[in-house]
Amino acid sequence: MDTPDLKHPDLYINRHLSMLEFTDRVLDQARDPDVPLLERLRFLCIVSTILDEFFEIRVAGLKQAHELGSTQAGADNRTPQEILRGISERTRTLVGEQYRVLNDELIPALDAEGIRFVRRDEWTTTQQEWVQEYFEDALLPVLSPLGLDPAHPFPRILNKSLNFIVELEGKDAFGRNSGMAVVQAPRSLPRLIPVPEHAATASCEFVFLSSMIHAQVHQLFPGMTVKGCFQFRVTRNSDLYVDEEEVDDLLVAMEGELQSRRYGDAVRLEVAANCPEHMVRFLLEEFELTSEDLYQVDGPVNVNRLMAICDSVNRPDLTFPAFTPSVPPEVSHSSNIFKLLRHQDVLLHHPFESFAPVLDFVRQAAQDPRVLAIKQTLYRTGPESAVVDSLVSAARAGKEVTVVIELRARFDEEANIQLANRLQDAGAHVVYGVVGHKTHAKMLLVVRRENGKLRNYVHLGTGNYHSRTARLYTDYGLLTADRTTGEDVHKIFLQLTSLGKVARLEKLLESPFTLFETLIAGIEREAGHARAGREARILIKVNALVEPRTIQALYAASCAGVEIDLIVRGMCCLRPGVPGVSDRIRVRSVVGRFLEHTRVFYFANGGDPVLMASSADCMERNFFRRVETAFPIERPELREQVLRDLDYYLRDNTQAWLLQPDGTYVRARPEGDEPPFSSQQELLRTLAEQS
Repeated sequence: MDTPDLKHPDLYINRHLSMLEFTDRVLDQARDPDVPLLERLRFLCIVSTILDEFFEIRVAGLKQAHELGSTQAGADNRTPQEILRGISERTRTLVGEQYRVLNDELIPALDAEGIRFVRRDEWTTTQQEWVQEYFEDALLPVLSPLGLDPAHPFPRILNKSLNFIVELEGKDAFGRNSGMAVVQAPRSLPRLIPVPEHAATASCEFVFLSSMIHAQVHQLFPGMTVKGCFQFRVTRNSDLYVDEEEVDDLLVAMEGELQSRRYGDAVRLEVAANCPEHMVRFLLEEFELTSEDLYQVDGPVNVNRLMAICDSVNRPDLTFPAFTPSVPPEVSHSSNIFKLLRHQDVLLHHPFESFAPVLDFVRQAAQDPRVLAIKQTLYRTGPESAVVDSLVSAARAGKEVTVVIELRARFDEEANIQLANRLQDAGAHVVYGVVGHKTHAKMLLVVRRENGKLRNYVHLGTGNYHSRTARLYTDYGLLTADRTTGEDVHKIFLQLTSLGKVARLEKLLESPFTLFETLIAGIEREAGHARAGREARILIKVNALVEPRTIQALYAASCAGVEIDLIVRGMCCLRPGVPGVSDRIRVRSVVGRFLEHTRVFYFANGGDPVLMASSADCMERNFFRRVETAFPIERPELREQVLRDLDYYLRDNTQAWLLQPDGTYVRARPEGDEPPFSSQQELLRTLAEQS
């Protein structure tokens, strides 16, 4: 039998197109009638948020590569231009379906529930009077219509802002007749305005700000005829570039870059579907875009602003049932977290289990006179952070507080700069990690004096120290007083804050040094067990699997007889089920109420299993350009808990999607008499308290 070429381009799915397939799976949640109505609307908005970031970062990067003449291809051997063409085609279909779901399914269903978006042609006389009054009082004073002529060139348009291109006829007071103007919607006003009770015809009515501007735009151009007014929105390159080796102060450099992000190169133009062709061409020329970058949409160009409805309408019957995250009994029965951890490790599975024990851990450390030092990495924490409050208190109390803040956490840069300044003002030591490597590891180290000796207490996680995302993302967090683990974490913090050689770690794996090599070695070891007739199985759960050498190793393991199950939420470049290559590999993606975010690596290892959780996905950036950690789950009952959780995901036949060899996904369905089973619902049932 011929040995297959495991590097052949046909064995690899393009990562960018795979990301769009994930977006389609999110969109399917908006299509699903079994999902509560307001949650369906939320998923529809999340699709827009995903696509925004996709264009701001991924498409922008591809465009830059193409403009620089790059012909470099990835494992799938596609050039940037070929990928951009594929993105344009796939996204066009995706966006068309998104607006179909909005217009044909969600808006009528919301209307039936008394939640209405009142269109201009439906306004009553009372509503028309209210709109005119609102426009004159709240809108007109802050609008600045910009006529286009040689003295008034096309204005700088803010990234993702709502704008209108207006076609005019007639001459103004100075005899000018340019024929066109731009109106920029004020950022200070909401995009959806609740209809006041005296003007409402239903229990919950809203008018789009854009509808108000459309209806009253003639007031902005007195004496002229408005022939048309059309929404548009431009998406810009929002990736930040800072040459870290050429700047003296990363924080100052990042502050400067944040200002320029708003006006990066245009990468996408969204325009109302009824905008005339000559005006569309005009906009494309102004933004230096082509028809491949154009998306004409049948509805509001900023769909993500509909998220306000989900958060403001008080209709619990149209949302997911409320739940209360549980606290493990051993934690709830112990008032002293340090005493508990001296006897046992604690593993938390968020959001089903509460994030409160982690917050209590930091709070108790800040208040405990025996605690001498606290060291922590912060990637995303949110503007109002109980973790940061405790760190500030600890620093002000005279404890040694060291915080490694990742200023380059995408789209959280501004919040992280504010956190850095606040911590420094309190007397904490703040560092920004290692030049050239984002610090993505989630670590918290508490140094406590006990009986004349120092003892380390540690929290390691797969997710961020962010209370809100701990309610929305699935993540593992391990609390331990294990001596070796504490020493390993201490060594990593020394690397991040000081200078020196790579430290030898006993239990933890670290990117960019040992994580990738150890993962590959584990896969190859499993292949050896299979060839020797021993128990051989690999189970990996990550958010993305795109790194080519990892995929090649998995292909080789499959060829050797290893049974492999991969639970990959988003991008997956591996093709399962290819005869002679990946016959024994199965890939599934679970998309549901919570964003799957846990990363777990399991190897059967011939009967001596290895189980680790990690902050890293199987991506080049995580393995080679970030500081990441993977940590073992050693306590037997905790290992059983994680393996049980993973089994739930493998049994899921309602929210799981099965990757096919051609790169498409098929939603899992119960077969025969098999009962429906949802992994997330089962975890809620077994771990959380539902209302």
